[in-house]
Amino acid sequence: MRIHQLNCGTMAGISPTRVLLVEAPGGLVLVDSGIGLQDIADPAGRLGPLRHLVRPALDPAETAVRRIGALGLDPRDVRHIVLTHFDVDHIGGLADFPDATVHVTTQGLTRAVRLPRFVERRRYRRAQLAHGPTYAEYEFGSDRWEGFRMLPLDHIAEGMKFVDLPGHTTGHAGVFVPGGAGAGHDDDDETPVGKDILHAGDAFYHRGQIDLSVRTPAVIPLQERAFALEPGAIAMTHSGLAALARRRADSLDVVCAHDPSGPGGL
Repeated sequence: MRIHQLNCGTMAGISPTRVLLVEAPGGLVLVDSGIGLQDIADPAGRLGPLRHLVRPALDPAETAVRRIGALGLDPRDVRHIVLTHFDVDHIGGLADFPDATVHVTTQGLTRAVRLPRFVERRRYRRAQLAHGPTYAEYEFGSDRWEGFRMLPLDHIAEGMKFVDLPGHTTGHAGVFVPGGAGAGHDDDDETPVGKDILHAGDAFYHRGQIDLSVRTPAVIPLQERAFALEPGAIAMTHSGLAALARRRADSLDVVCAHDPSGPGGL
């Protein structure tokens, strides 16, 4: 499989919104969807007050549907979208792929759509789901991968997995994608052939949080805790990801959505 790391929404002029595009044998697969065309057309209605804080670029060229076209691929071939969670910058592009099946954790779907609590009603934007996505939901059991609870997604792409990464939101999960090769496009970070990727969503915000050799700006942990719905789980998740990144340094890239020091950052 070929894996592209795409920036689908620059935030505050510096942080990317990292989306994975996977060229799988059965079609194209997205991990998260970034900012979408409808968000750009109606930022007040679809992104809400958060747009003033994170200041997305609102550039149509940065949307997943446009990025895919720029790679010479057909956006209509996107069959599946696997979500790490339901925040506005991760689901805005869903409406640009109305025929794709959206794969989510049961916990995430429950708190975002079925039974949102007060905090989720204020946080998530119903307008972004008004097109009526088709969901496939998954509940973690006892199966483990590298010490984390996991759910296999082989029916989407062989070896793909949901990985339980609690802390940022209820039902938050990472997505593991086995061995790919980057396409070398200007907006696409190259990934060495055979190297796996774990997209950790918003389980961390900056490389330094899982790699002590990299300095983390002091504001990053403050921002992370301000947005976390399960802050008590953050340290445990960071520790597990740091150990995994060290253990699998030669064969696995652990990336998050908004790390400005990573692919797509400025």
